[in-house]
Amino acid sequence: MSKKRGLSADEKKTRMLEIFHQSKDFFQLKELEKIAPKEKGITMQSVKEVIQGLVDDHLVDSEKIGTSIYFWSFPSKTKNIKKRKLHDTQNEFEDVTKRLKKVEEAITIESVGREPSEERNQLLKLLSEVTKQENELKMELQKYRDSDPEYIAQLKNEIEDLKTAANRWTENIYILKSYIKNTFQKDNETINQTFNIPPDMDYIEN
Repeated sequence: MSKKRGLSADEKKTRMLEIFHQSKDFFQLKELEKIAPKEKGITMQSVKEVIQGLVDDHLVDSEKIGTSIYFWSFPSKTKNIKKRKLHDTQNEFEDVTKRLKKVEEAITIESVGREPSEERNQLLKLLSEVTKQENELKMELQKYRDSDPEYIAQLKNEIEDLKTAANRWTENIYILKSYIKNTFQKDNETINQTFNIPPDMDYIEN
């Protein structure tokens, strides 16, 4: 018989929050050390660490009253934190979208009748950084997909627009590479190395 898998850190946090949210009560650490193993399968030795992690994440509040420390968390607190993070991430995503559009426009302008330059190299580098940041933000937004269905639906449409825009500047880069290849008789590998263009660069399909 295979050994039973222990709970992950995230699973412990989720189950510990359930104790607070289901009871809507206040607890001392020693009380949680008795309740958590029995009701949620969290070992007594790890209760203190889990609680501290939730306090650090601002998901559980604590207050010293007299000589005792009490912990509590209500469902609305977690919901409000998710909404605030979603709002902050949305604002950051919108900012990155604007930067991506500006970089795309700059590359389009620079690629018309211009020879390779250091400025173009910097634009390509900036474009790569912004695209990476955009992908990281998509992953961050995915964490809160259950918080605001209407916004997520809107976000999907915006991502499709971003894919279209990304494919346009990808096309511009291909045009620029073709221009350099024909004008300066440079091979594809040399062009990629000179301008730091990833050899596996391709259009976004999915």
